[in-house]
Amino acid sequence: MATHPAILGRFFEDYAVGDVYQHPMGRTISEADNTWVTLLSMNTNQNHFNAHLAQQNPITDGRIIVNSGFTVSLVLGISVLDMSQNAISNLAFTDIKMSHPVYVGDTLYAESICTGLRRSESRPYAGIVSMITRGLNQDGDEVISWKRSVMVATRESGIGQNYFPTAKSGPLALPEATHTTTEPTATTNGTTA
Repeated sequence: MATHPAILGRFFEDYAVGDVYQHPMGRTISEADNTWVTLLSMNTNQNHFNAHLAQQNPITDGRIIVNSGFTVSLVLGISVLDMSQNAISNLAFTDIKMSHPVYVGDTLYAESICTGLRRSESRPYAGIVSMITRGLNQDGDEVISWKRSVMVATRESGIGQNYFPTAKSGPLALPEATHTTTEPTATTNGTTA
């Protein structure tokens, strides 16, 4: 039996220029998501929360449009597991393009391509990973894209590793009775076969 340590994501050495990462999770946007983010961020554009006013918007065919700040945050979050789970620092976000409206009920997915790699000259425990990320809706429409660079820890640095606490009561183990294997007994109508 093995213990699998608490490690998520990739380290600098795990990336290759040209590799595409299709991020495994999608997320359906609810009305509450859009309203909360809009109001929490003090965005007063009523196209995000006033259905009556939004009916006048020819771009959205009169529908409430999802706050683009939420779209950025969601697609970024979806990409973290593959592209920046072990990042030490975000370095740059450029060329953000909103290319298709996002509406309540849309499900967003994301994918990224690694466009550049270099070891940090000033921080030997990290490297810089550059990428292009795009968000897609359930129909395959590209809704957003950007370029991004992050500083990611190397595996040898130990950053993002070995943080799980040691249990004072000792390691987790199977109870004694489960160390032996027995064949299951079949039953028919409550009687043993």
